[in-house]
Amino acid sequence: MHSNGDIFVGEVIGTAILILFGAGVCAAVTLKHSKARASGWIVIAFGWGFGVLAGAYTAAPLSGGHLNPAVTLGIAIDTGDWDQVWVYLCGQMVGAMLGAVLAYLVYLAQFNANVGSGAESAAADDDGPLPTLGIFSTIPEIRNPVANLLTEVIATIALVLPILAFGLTKGLGESGTTALIVSLLVVGIGLSLGGPTGYAINPARDLGPRIVHQFLPIPNKGTSDWGYALVPVVGPLIGGALAGVIYNAAF
Repeated sequence: MHSNGDIFVGEVIGTAILILFGAGVCAAVTLKHSKARASGWIVIAFGWGFGVLAGAYTAAPLSGGHLNPAVTLGIAIDTGDWDQVWVYLCGQMVGAMLGAVLAYLVYLAQFNANVGSGAESAAADDDGPLPTLGIFSTIPEIRNPVANLLTEVIATIALVLPILAFGLTKGLGESGTTALIVSLLVVGIGLSLGGPTGYAINPARDLGPRIVHQFLPIPNKGTSDWGYALVPVVGPLIGGALAGVIYNAAF
């Protein structure tokens, strides 16, 4: 049993690393004057996967490395242990916001160059200002709340159910490769299921950076799209809960 302090610190650090890598790769691919601009969806999927790898391995000794309220919820439903769920959720939200701020600082010059008027910006790039919310949070390709919610539910089940089942494979735990397998799972979800909504599959990953985006002094940053924000929170929570129920029933 991890202590509340260890859980909070571990989840803050691990989730911050996850978001630093994830928002960082989105910034790298999206922003003007980034050497990785327009690298594509495969780069984004692997960037998020490596973020899971780094964050989970770092947090594991302290908290087990959940990094995701949907994972925490699925585990709680499986085990019936709810005592420390609130600690995990608080750590994940704080870590997600911290990671978003760190990613912003890494690309500070590129964010500040995201301007759309004046001779300097016109000479540098004639595409105009770029919206930045997609660097921090998810945006559906087709805005259909029911379809978007269904996508997030199914994709989160595809994440949390295998994570719960990995615990049945003794060799994974003994070898310490569970986090590696989970990171590859996240890459696979991004490549296969991420097209419709951008695969939040993690309420803290979407909500924390969205809050940060709302307050950051980013030039021409555009809207934080609070009208959509409920979908990438509720969908993964439903998916995590269903995964816990399915796991209990089937295994």
